[in-house]
Amino acid sequence: MPATPDDDPPAAASEAPSTSSAAADEDDRVFLVLHRWWREAQEGGGIEAAGVPYAAAPSGPTSYGIGMKVLSMFISDQAFTLRRADDLLQPDASASNAASSRTYALVAADLFSKARAWHIDSGKNAGKKSLSIEEGSVNIYPIMLRVSVTRDTNALTVKISKKDNSAENFKRANKILTADSEPVHIWDFSGRTTFILMNEWNRMPQDTRSSDQEMPLEIHFYDLSEPTANGTNGKKDELALTMSRSMSNGSIMGMDLDSSGSSKQVGTGLIGLDNLGNTCFMNSAVQCLAHTSKLVDYFLGDFYKEINHNNPLGLKGELAYSFGDLLRKLWALDRTPVAPRQFKGKLARFAPQFSGFNQHDSQELLAFLLDGLHEDLNRVKCKPYSEAKDSDGRPDEEVADEYWGNHIARNDSIIVDICQGQYKSTLVCPDCRKVSVTFDPFMYLSLPLPSTTMRTMTITVFNTDGTTGPSPYTVSVPKSGDTKTLIDALSIACSLKGDERLLVAEVYNSALIRYLEEPSEVISLIRDGDRLVAYKLPKDSEDAPIVVFRNQRMESTLTSFGRKSWKSFGTPLVSSLPDTINGSTIFDLYQKVMTPFRVPKDDSSDADHIIGKSSPVEETTDVDMNSDATESTGINNNDCDDETMTEDGMQFYFINERFPDQRMKIEMDQPIRLTASQKRLHVVVCWQDNGLEQYNFSSLDNLPEIYKAVLFSRRPQETCSLYACLEAFIKEEPLGPEDMWYCPGCKEHRQASKKLDLWRLPEILIIHLKRFSYSRYTKNKLETCVDFPVHDLDLSKYIGSRGQQISNHYRLYAISNHYGSMGGGHYTAYVYHEGKKGWFDFDDRHVGPISEESIKTSAAYVLFYRRIQGDDNRLDDTETGIDSSDCTT
Repeated sequence: MPATPDDDPPAAASEAPSTSSAAADEDDRVFLVLHRWWREAQEGGGIEAAGVPYAAAPSGPTSYGIGMKVLSMFISDQAFTLRRADDLLQPDASASNAASSRTYALVAADLFSKARAWHIDSGKNAGKKSLSIEEGSVNIYPIMLRVSVTRDTNALTVKISKKDNSAENFKRANKILTADSEPVHIWDFSGRTTFILMNEWNRMPQDTRSSDQEMPLEIHFYDLSEPTANGTNGKKDELALTMSRSMSNGSIMGMDLDSSGSSKQVGTGLIGLDNLGNTCFMNSAVQCLAHTSKLVDYFLGDFYKEINHNNPLGLKGELAYSFGDLLRKLWALDRTPVAPRQFKGKLARFAPQFSGFNQHDSQELLAFLLDGLHEDLNRVKCKPYSEAKDSDGRPDEEVADEYWGNHIARNDSIIVDICQGQYKSTLVCPDCRKVSVTFDPFMYLSLPLPSTTMRTMTITVFNTDGTTGPSPYTVSVPKSGDTKTLIDALSIACSLKGDERLLVAEVYNSALIRYLEEPSEVISLIRDGDRLVAYKLPKDSEDAPIVVFRNQRMESTLTSFGRKSWKSFGTPLVSSLPDTINGSTIFDLYQKVMTPFRVPKDDSSDADHIIGKSSPVEETTDVDMNSDATESTGINNNDCDDETMTEDGMQFYFINERFPDQRMKIEMDQPIRLTASQKRLHVVVCWQDNGLEQYNFSSLDNLPEIYKAVLFSRRPQETCSLYACLEAFIKEEPLGPEDMWYCPGCKEHRQASKKLDLWRLPEILIIHLKRFSYSRYTKNKLETCVDFPVHDLDLSKYIGSRGQQISNHYRLYAISNHYGSMGGGHYTAYVYHEGKKGWFDFDDRHVGPISEESIKTSAAYVLFYRRIQGDDNRLDDTETGIDSSDCTT
């Protein structure tokens, strides 16, 4: 069930958060207890609460009559159905039912506390043991369920999954909740089942009969039969200790100070976070921040004194209170995993995108959390107005300091102190060459992977000399590249000769709809599903006109009611035109480009290819088929003149590029003169069936797409270095058409080139690897393994400001990992523990050591680095004996 947001107002600034109403959790937990234990407390303690009885029935695999104890060993999901059992409301039935060991009560946290307190008091007063003798004599453990509603019967289908529970708790849940030989009855005194039913009825449209919408429900089972495992009287945490000041570069990360200034013990921070239902993304990000030393020192101290309650951009201090309280729990002596319900409730309240129990992005949560904490803790109460000034040729150092000073005047918090840096942004106008330089702050660096900066494109290349057929070539070009970049890469791939050039065009519906002739045109406009062709033409004929041949044949369509008409097919073919042309020239050029597609014959004939040539025509025909005034010859589109048909079954017509239905028959001996503005002559070739049999059109009919995503294909593991990602980040590139820049020189929006440079680095450097890519049609995750330095990330050569006398070397201390795909995955965190001098794996509530050799994986998503100070013991990867090129998937 969703955690109920804490709506209490924040405490006054003079109050500590541990005693304030803002820090107090609204406990929304639900406990499953034996019904007889609850009934005793109700009657003895006078606890008034009405319950709704339910009976459990098998659902799914259990309905086949096989025992649950056997099935649970082999399958990972179990389900049962809860239906109202109103017959148990009768006094006699209720009394007898209460004595059953298979009857349970579902109670809210406040009622559970009252019942437990009554049992403990009654046991002490009577001098004998009750069902709950001591606080630590029982075991309380969570069970995660998924509940869906069948509206026509008001039944609840409850699913127990191994994915949501540990193996031990999965077995316990099956044993407790699944009906076997003895029926199971559950009385709900918490109101949760009623809430789920009513919420489903209100949410769904009334004409919907059923729903598969599952709602996570976490219940805590109060087991009276087993010894304590997580109780307060359990084994003392051997990892709990008092951490000295030298443990974290002189910080007091392991020390908490009370009001008298004396230190008190805190834990090691090796505490997991319960998964409340797809909250692993939140747990991963929180654990990384919870081991950021200066942040921990701050929140274990008197952070509440810096809460800015009046910041209109903040969250009234409630997010800071909630995060600080969660951080203190993670650094408590008790090693019991923490359930971050109150913190999750605050997130849902202030950031609705994180409400519910869907999977989210840990980096997006991190960005919101850092920004929210900054505004809640901003020391600036009244932000002054400052106007950003252009550089106007001033020294970069002067402009950068001016921008940073304006930023600090409005933003001053612990987050700015340790997490914010500054980069230089340079824009250059492609027309007037106006240069604009600004210096902007950053909270983290989002680095593209090399795979995200390059694009794989497949183009089919045609020879126009009739020597060979078409061949597809695949090239890799920058995503932000232009047509010139694409043609240059394709020229190398197809071994273009020095006396040749490429004409690139887009094919759609067997026609050339667009020519890529503008060198600066961006290729981002070309979609993966498009089809491109390139024609090899003589280089010395760049200004000469070309002829474009389109093929047509008679076909009938569903809408033509059996009547046939001419339909285009295949890919258009291109050839250069000589200075003097006539109908026979057009025919000869077409025969030449069609040579590679001709089916070989046993007997060849040198006879004249033209049947029934028309008589010579003395006048010359001027052809301008691009003119709107071109008149059709009146030829019926469904008829063909057999007298001018070649023996190959072809007939030729000029067509208008803008109006293809307008056509003019080509007479073979008729001279043709093009107008001065004519650059392309369009010819349609009409085929008879007997002619089609003489050629193989398969390579013309099936052109490859620019990029064809193959489902379930396993590509080779890609690797790159973190430095390569930085190079891609600072590389100059043109802005996209949707990000046009308004040039103050031209007074127009221009597609400027942009370059980023690092200028000022923070103490804590957070690096986000952009693994997720989105397009109009697809979502994709890159599994590229990034080889990142662990002990010494040297950024000296990437810093634009050379005057700062601070270290630009960083050491890794935390990683947020994402395993799986876009549709579903899992987040974990790797954290280096200063006290234990080793790495630990934080997987929700499970925490365990991990070797340093294992932390480099293709799952690394967000990297956390801290600056290496001058007195740090600096190591590089070679000194540790680790091969930095090793990456595991």
